Amino acid sequence: MRYFFFFIAGLMLYSTPVVAQNSVDSFESAIRSYNTYPAQIKAYISFVDKIGLQNFDNALSIGKEGLQLAEKNEDPASAGQLQRQIGEAYYFRGNYDEAAKLFFRSVSALEKTNEKDALAKTYNALAKLYRKTRDLNQSLENYDKAMALYRSLNDSAGIAAIYNESGVVFEYRKDYDKAIERYSTSLHIDEIRKDSMGICYALSNLAGVYTLQNKFTEAEKYLDRSLAYRKQMKDSFALILNYSDLGSVYFSAGQWEKAKAFVDTSNLLAEIMNYPELKSTNYELLSQIEEKRGNYKAAFEYDKLKTVIHDSLFSLEKTKQIQELNTRYETEKKESRIQDQQKQIRLQNILMIAVILLVLLGAMLGYAQYRRRLWRQEAQTQAQILKQQDIAARAVIEAEEAERRRIATDLHDGVGQIMSAAKMNLSAFEGRADFKNEDEKRAFEKIISLVDIGCKEVREVSHNMMPGALLNNSFAAAVRAFIDKLDDHSLKVHLYSEGFDESINSNTETVLYRIIQECVNNVIKHSGADTLDISLIKENGEISVTIEDNGKGFDPNSDQYHEGIGLKNIRTRMEYLKGTVDFKSEPGKGTLVALHVPV
Repeated sequence: MRYFFFFIAGLMLYSTPVVAQNSVDSFESAIRSYNTYPAQIKAYISFVDKIGLQNFDNALSIGKEGLQLAEKNEDPASAGQLQRQIGEAYYFRGNYDEAAKLFFRSVSALEKTNEKDALAKTYNALAKLYRKTRDLNQSLENYDKAMALYRSLNDSAGIAAIYNESGVVFEYRKDYDKAIERYSTSLHIDEIRKDSMGICYALSNLAGVYTLQNKFTEAEKYLDRSLAYRKQMKDSFALILNYSDLGSVYFSAGQWEKAKAFVDTSNLLAEIMNYPELKSTNYELLSQIEEKRGNYKAAFEYDKLKTVIHDSLFSLEKTKQIQELNTRYETEKKESRIQDQQKQIRLQNILMIAVILLVLLGAMLGYAQYRRRLWRQEAQTQAQILKQQDIAARAVIEAEEAERRRIATDLHDGVGQIMSAAKMNLSAFEGRADFKNEDEKRAFEKIISLVDIGCKEVREVSHNMMPGALLNNSFAAAVRAFIDKLDDHSLKVHLYSEGFDESINSNTETVLYRIIQECVNNVIKHSGADTLDISLIKENGEISVTIEDNGKGFDPNSDQYHEGIGLKNIRTRMEYLKGTVDFKSEPGKGTLVALHVPV
């Protein structure tokens, strides 16, 4: 039986490197044929996963190539998976500190993605590392994280794997019932799924826990079933574990030869695969076997080999380094959580400020709308007031003009006709009168002359009140006709007009004529001027009138200026025309009146 096991070991010794090298060559040939990054990175992940338990060195070299490619393409999901695979290769080689670094990097990368399955695998790998270093609380915490992810994905294979892996934690705690419960649950799920690999590991773990309880019959039964599955699957990694487990069972049962045969076979294969932890376990078992057989020197040599490997695997420095990595990871995670919370608070504050600003803006817009409505109403009210004022002013001016026309008509048709009739009667009476002397005749002629003067005065007043020139000619011509009637011996008047080829609104003409008439009368009555310049210009939709004299002027700030009826009339008429009037005067420097009226 022992030689049969050595035959299998030798066969695997020579076939495994060749198969591994052929696989690497095939992969390198295949990877060159892929033209796109997604196809290349998928091939790297798949290949490393395939050879991960066959050749740790190849898994490391190919995994690192894939990781460089993923990082170059800024692909955290693929990088996280490859970091976990490389970490597992370091784990099986016994480089636990390197494995820890990669597992933590993998968690950090995958937690930022939606790759729940990949993250669960990394939590599982990290849990196994903590289990190996006997940090059982941390181990169970990571198993729980992985289980929660697999449950959210409804992944029965993942759930079965976590039940099986986490059972070892309870086995180390010597809670064998809990361990058996978890192994059995895993076995049940895998049997439903018909997962041979999962069934093998569950059977091996059940065998191990029964061995610890010295229930060798049950342990051997489970190991035989596991071994049958593994031979059928040709799983070399699982076989060497199985051989080691069988050696442990036979040792506990006192079958030293059989135990040594299985352990030697396992150790040969572990040497091929460079699996130091299993070698350490096997050397410890071989030392115990030789001690039972009385070969104390051999037992001592095996124990030394076991101690050297164990010390290299579980040095204080490495354990401390793993703890530091865990502390750093937890710190970074807390800082990240704090940053996320701070970011959330900032976002909430920004949202609150935005809401407040929107409310304030809405209130301001509402208030502005309200004010606009008020302004519109005020504007409409003011427009109505101005309109009423305009109507009232128009009515007043029109009434004034109508009254002037009535008075002018009465003077012309009434008093003027009577005076003309009186003159005619006096002239007729003169021919029949018998004057006694020249004094009576001169007196009578004087009476006729006075009546004639009265007729002229009535006619003049009538024409001033209703100028016929304004009715029959343009505005500029009417003003000139008015100026021509002035006594040019006492007042020299210069008139300049421009742009009055076309007629303007009759009301505007009349009101402006009255204003000019008022200004000229003021000059004659009050200024003592001997020169008067009048300018009439119509251009760009506006009439500009300037009336300037060289008289004695006046003080614009005096009460007389503000209370004068003539000036008030001028302002009232300009308001009616929607125009402006400006007075510029100083005592002894004459007066300038500027009128601006929109056409």
